[in-house]
Amino acid sequence: MNARVSHDPEFRNDEIDLIALVSGLWRQRWLIASVMALVGAAAVAYAMLATPYYQAQSILKPTSLKSFDQLNLTGVYKVDRDQVLKRIGISLESYSTRYAFFQEHQALFQALEQPGMTLEQAFERLNESAFTILKPDAKRANSLSNYVGLSFVYPEGVDGPAVVNGLIAYAIEQERTRIAAEINTLVANRLSKLQSQIAAARIGYEADKQSKIAKLLEADSVKRANLIDELSGLRQQLKLRRQNRIAQLTEAMMIAEQLGIHKPATPSSMREIGQQSSNNLIRTEVNNQQIPLYFMGTEALGAERKALRARSSDDFTDPHVGEIEKQLRMLRHNREVEALRKRDNDDLFLAKLAKWEEESSYLQALKPELLLQDLVDVDQPAVSPLSPIKPKKLLIVVLGLVLGLMLGVMLALLRSVMSGLKPLPLAMLNPLPVEHAGHQLVQQ
Repeated sequence: MNARVSHDPEFRNDEIDLIALVSGLWRQRWLIASVMALVGAAAVAYAMLATPYYQAQSILKPTSLKSFDQLNLTGVYKVDRDQVLKRIGISLESYSTRYAFFQEHQALFQALEQPGMTLEQAFERLNESAFTILKPDAKRANSLSNYVGLSFVYPEGVDGPAVVNGLIAYAIEQERTRIAAEINTLVANRLSKLQSQIAAARIGYEADKQSKIAKLLEADSVKRANLIDELSGLRQQLKLRRQNRIAQLTEAMMIAEQLGIHKPATPSSMREIGQQSSNNLIRTEVNNQQIPLYFMGTEALGAERKALRARSSDDFTDPHVGEIEKQLRMLRHNREVEALRKRDNDDLFLAKLAKWEEESSYLQALKPELLLQDLVDVDQPAVSPLSPIKPKKLLIVVLGLVLGLMLGVMLALLRSVMSGLKPLPLAMLNPLPVEHAGHQLVQQ
């Protein structure tokens, strides 16, 4: 037998009844207010008891051009003010700089010390988030000026402005020391190079001087040897010429003796020898032929030969001998060599020595510490803030009240749901329609 179960359509309304919801919340308004007041009181207590944190910051900008002009004019070291500002910013960002400042000024961080934590550990924790480097945004090309800043967030009890200003002064002094050390290194290297150049120039000059002296003495020696050889040859020539003259005179005397010529005579006068002249005549004979030597007569020839044989030196017979002897006497002393050897200060004759010594004296007198007074301009020094940046008391109280309200509403809703819980109808337990379910039961 088939049973057919039919029911009228049943409509269900799953929508939330807002009026009933609001009415339920209003009935539990004292619960919501109590929770809100409790959470708000906790927020107020936290805002009042929490350790306040303050912020101190300082801004650095590039110094004026005149600060590095004198140092740049030395030519030893080129200082760029923007680069110096960047280097100081890198130093401020460096952990080693901060830790070195902390080691030298631990009194500024005594307030950080906590039970169970050393001062170094407290500084390590603070350093991770407290320090911030301020710099222009790289994406903003229209920035009016370049700057570097340091921001420090610190708890109450720490002298934040003293930490910021001290750390910046410490970083500037460290950078000044580094730049001065770099300049001193460059100056020392330049001075060493100059000393090497001066020493090399002196050695080279001494070698050149000795070489010049040796060349002058060698030239004098060669010239003296040539003059001596020339003088010896010339004397030999004069001696040979004297011996030849003696031989000629001897031969002429023999001829004159045979001809009976004892006095100087001429060929024409030979025809009148033996003839007596009644008148005293003076005879003049002119001819263009050389008269033989024996016409001088034996007396003249003998006298000349005797004089030639008695001669001890023939130097006076040739003026060139005197010229050679003069040159030999001049070669006994080379005045240029004597002047070179008598130089008391050879540095006066070094062409570049005066310039090198001037540069050396200038570098030795250079004091880079005096030329590095203003590395950067402190555009904004750190000062004590008027109020802490956290905790933000008003915001904490407002958030506490909002959170208390939300928590109170949630508790009220949960209470309403728990108090109004009823058994669910069959239609909510079975997702199939009732008619279809009955038909399945009949078939079974």
